[in-house]
Amino acid sequence: MRRAVPPHAVPPRATVLRALVLLLLALGAAASLLPFLWMAVAATHDTSELFRSPPPFLPGGRLLHNLAGLQRTVGIGRVLLNSLGTGLVYTAGSSLISAMCGYGLAKYRFRGRGLLLGAVLATMMIPFQVLLVPLFQMMASLGWIDSYQAIVVPFLANSFGVLLMRQAFLDFPDELIESARIDGAGDLRIFYGVVLPCVRPQLGALVIFTFMGQWNSFIWPLLMLNTEDKYTVPVALNTLTGLSRVDYSGLMLGSLLATLPLILLFALFQRQFVAGLLGGAVKG
Repeated sequence: MRRAVPPHAVPPRATVLRALVLLLLALGAAASLLPFLWMAVAATHDTSELFRSPPPFLPGGRLLHNLAGLQRTVGIGRVLLNSLGTGLVYTAGSSLISAMCGYGLAKYRFRGRGLLLGAVLATMMIPFQVLLVPLFQMMASLGWIDSYQAIVVPFLANSFGVLLMRQAFLDFPDELIESARIDGAGDLRIFYGVVLPCVRPQLGALVIFTFMGQWNSFIWPLLMLNTEDKYTVPVALNTLTGLSRVDYSGLMLGSLLATLPLILLFALFQRQFVAGLLGGAVKG
């Protein structure tokens, strides 16, 4: 007579599916981290060592040497400060303008609001390459060539940020705004003291998107900045690619240093970023 198998000896189907999902997630995470691990390893070797067969898989001992060469070639410390300064100024200004415009489009009733919203949507459909020539002529007429305001001011009004914040403000109850007005609060006090703190998740997501966009911007700073002392990180790293030789170790080290601030930013605003993206997905 065959013995019955105890129920606890057979894994439930849900447990097996959970294990498969976790395995797939682990494989995906490993595949995503592999380029960053190779970048970190390559930053510690000489360029000639990267083309050996097999290539090195463990860190080498030339990190400080490559860092000194990168500082001597492009002034990586100054370049990082340039990108950090322009990124912070742009992020603060663009996030504030986007929040104010989104609040106005969401909570104020005025003639032409739908037309204005349509114009904001239309600007997202225009390729950036189409705007390069007129923007360059505008910056030249203002005398802003080779200046930081040329890479910050033209893009402060971010259509994506306006639409993101408008959607966040649409979910804010109008009753709370009316109650604040009855209590004697003005529009600015209502905006900064009542409404804006309640949309911190969406604002945090906007801060991450905005800073990353400015930090990684390449084409426009390349056109605007002519002085090496004013270069941002992408423009400075581009100078390492010559016609006859490419400093891959320097590129890997520079890319690694350029990635660290973005990782730190995401770590600081991780909760707000996830909550901001999912804020409108689930209704209570």
